[in-house]
Formats: sequence, structure tokens, C-alpha cells
Amino acid sequence: MNLFRNARRNGGWASIAIIAASVALVIAGLYLRLADTDESAIPQAAATLPEPGPQDTLQADFALCSSAARRDCVVDGDTFWLGGEKYRVLDINTPETSTPRCDRELALGKAATQRLLQLLNGGAFSLESGPEQTDRYGRKLRRVMRGGQSLGDILVAEGLAEKWKGFRRNWC
Repeated sequence: MNLFRNARRNGGWASIAIIAASVALVIAGLYLRLADTDESAIPQAAATLPEPGPQDTLQADFALCSSAARRDCVVDGDTFWLGGEKYRVLDINTPETSTPRCDRELALGKAATQRLLQLLNGGAFSLESGPEQTDRYGRKLRRVMRGGQSLGDILVAEGLAEKWKGFRRNWC
């Protein structure tokens, strides 16, 4: 009550209004953040997959990676193991699942991981090199192709990835 008495005496009602407005904005922001993690906010997969072409000769039975030996498995939306080699999908970035900054990023990252698993298990594919062979973590950088179409571009079109811009996006 002293706050209100002092504010009235010193003409500081504006300060009280600013504090009240700030509290209201914080509450509204929290509400919007929690509302944004709704499953309906996760983009849906496209209905059709490209058909393999004659150049698509790689195929494996992919699973999600576990702590066991990694041979043919998907780590996240842009990283996978094939034949014991670790690959990073060239030219895209997907939301993080190991160190997400918010619930929305985690949900999108899980959706991207599941979609990459689906795409890789959808038929034969090929790997194309880019200007750099490996990234700073030693992963082989490759464009994943099927029927002449980039599987990374499919993830981008579905809202589960972005074109690589040289830095990570804030998905929150």
C-alpha cells in the first residue's frame, strides 16, 4: 500500500501503469509460447515421395540411433549413419533435439527426425558431394537425393528444415 500512497503523492501513477503493463505482457508471452507447442503447429509430411532413379543405389533399413553401435540409423533431422559412416545432410539445418532452446524446437526437431527416417527408408537414394567433404565435427557432408530430388529440399518444403545460411536459426 505504501507504493500506491507514494505514487499518488509523487505523481508516479505512470510507473505503476508501466509495471502493470509489463506483467501483462510477460503473462501473454508465456501463454503464446505454451500455446505454440501444440502438436497441430507441427508441419505435416507431403503425401508422395520421389521414386528412385537409376543412379539411386544406396539403401538400408534405418532405425533411430541409440547408444549402441551406430551403423544405419538416424540421429536427428539432418544427421544419420550409413554403413558405419556419419553423414550430415548438406545445405539444410533442422531444429535441435539434443539441446533445444524451447519446447517448440524440440517438437519440430523430433518431427524432422521422424521424417528423415521415413524419407531414408522410402527407397533407394544417392549421395552427392558438395564443395566441402566434411564439417568441423568430421561428419561427411552430402546431399541426399532420390530420383533427382533432394530429400533435404523436401524437409525444407514441409517446414521441418531451413536452407543452411551459415548459422543456426532460432526455432523458438
